[in-house]
Amino acid sequence: MLGATSIQEKGAAMGKALDGTVALVTGASSGIGAATARRLAREGAAVALVARRGDRLAEVARAIEAEGGTASAVVADITGRAGATDAVERAVAAFGRLDTVVNNAGAMLVGPFADAPDGEWERMVDINVLGLLYVTKAALPHLVEAAGQEPRRTADVVNISSSAGRVARPGTAVYNLTKFGVNGFTEALRQELQPLRVRVSVVEPGNVDTELVSHIREELRAGVEAQTGAIERLRPEDIADAVAYVVTSARRVAVNEVFVRAADQSW
Repeated sequence: MLGATSIQEKGAAMGKALDGTVALVTGASSGIGAATARRLAREGAAVALVARRGDRLAEVARAIEAEGGTASAVVADITGRAGATDAVERAVAAFGRLDTVVNNAGAMLVGPFADAPDGEWERMVDINVLGLLYVTKAALPHLVEAAGQEPRRTADVVNISSSAGRVARPGTAVYNLTKFGVNGFTEALRQELQPLRVRVSVVEPGNVDTELVSHIREELRAGVEAQTGAIERLRPEDIADAVAYVVTSARRVAVNEVFVRAADQSW
């Protein structure tokens, strides 16, 4: 495991945008999270990979290391305050600092509001809202500290929301609730942290080819897939590109919001 000094020395030799910095990505075991972790590592960041599936995190870490990057797998359940705080502290212990947090972990469970089974709403609120809040709160002291230091003298929180944070549709009421909430929280926090040089941004993906659809109840899945079957879905790497654009921007630039729809997506 590399300490903070050796991370910075390794980065300085490579000359990349995020050399000498540390990023934490939640939901990093697959999809957008895994793609984002790999992209930030290519930009020079040491990456703490946070998720519940340790075997999948290990695969992502090995892929990053095979490309010459640095990664650490942090197995954690961020839906509880203690688990989220522990994940952040383990990342800082591993790498010595924290410059970037990407709150990507999420669940999309759709269907008519009145028919939702017990626990479905709670799962989305726990992951999409509470997990994001817990991780952000635990990370803030470290981000503020990093924003006052080299190499960038700024830090970033990037919240992954959704087109469902802008457009409400039948069958997605509680998912809409969580993602509209993430958008509002992001803007308010941006204003709070702007004087501290911690940039807060939201990236809103449209239809992306990820595991999210597989979380939907089996009896509803075919209908959802039929609605989107004609769309050429975005790839996780497309959203990773958006995140990288946000966090590699010059210190004078704050990219507050990036909305990325699939080209065939009308809503």
